[in-house]
Amino acid sequence: VDHVTRWFGVVFVALVIGLTSSIVAIVYICLLPLILQTYTPAWICWHLAYGHWNLIMIVFHYYMAITTSPGHPPQAKDDLTGVSICRKCIAPKPARTHHCSICNRCVLKMDHHCRILLRPRCHRGDPWLNNCVGHYNHRYFFSFCLFMTMGCIYCSISGWEMFRDAYAAIETYYQTPPPTFSFRQRAFHKSVVYLWVLCSSVALALGALTLWHAALITRGETSIERHINKKERQRLQKKGKVFRNPYSYGGWDNWKVFLGVDAPRHWLTRVLLPSPHRPHGTGLSWDLPPCVTQQRTPLLAI
Repeated sequence: VDHVTRWFGVVFVALVIGLTSSIVAIVYICLLPLILQTYTPAWICWHLAYGHWNLIMIVFHYYMAITTSPGHPPQAKDDLTGVSICRKCIAPKPARTHHCSICNRCVLKMDHHCRILLRPRCHRGDPWLNNCVGHYNHRYFFSFCLFMTMGCIYCSISGWEMFRDAYAAIETYYQTPPPTFSFRQRAFHKSVVYLWVLCSSVALALGALTLWHAALITRGETSIERHINKKERQRLQKKGKVFRNPYSYGGWDNWKVFLGVDAPRHWLTRVLLPSPHRPHGTGLSWDLPPCVTQQRTPLLAI
């Protein structure tokens, strides 16, 4: 089953590249000429600048997400002390590390793998990466989802008028007598409808997933830790105690840690521009927030 899952991952990566390329081609062939003909020079410059910036951010973060290793703990037991041992790979398992049955290795701060197609009970996954999402590529994954959603929303809004005209034209194909549209005009109509329907669908589905992960990042959790923390929260609630996530520094600080923002200029150079900077820490150990160290909140072996 895992072999089939990996094969599906390769297919879905090719599908994502193919669909994205088709949308880019339609934008250049159909949407861009309309923008050049109807908009003012200022709006034309804005569309060209935003569209190409958004495309660069999508391509960069997708490439980095699928090619960057999520990070793995050292195999030698002597390299780490005071950590548990994974029962499956018999190797050190630091905090927030989990074993991936598809990769057959432990992954640092594992968020998910692409299991959703074949294993509905497993954690939320994404079949279009063909890679584990962990400590070193989590930011790339989220940024890809965010910028892809933004790009789809941009195409849907920009192409709305063209979609309405193209859809109305397609509805006349079956009239008697049929309209005298050329093959090129019919291809144009269908391409515009394809672009709008695909971008709108992806914007809704991927937008929901992006919001889900944004909420997790705000709480300082991964997809796996959400389930673990939920059970622990319920267990402590029955005892009249309050659970605190030992890896949450507060909403704003969680985002700064996740994005690697150490200075104000990093919002530009590391968030709004392509940046291959590495995340904070090694993923082998974690600095605990003051609320945990001062109040001695019980830690989970997650």
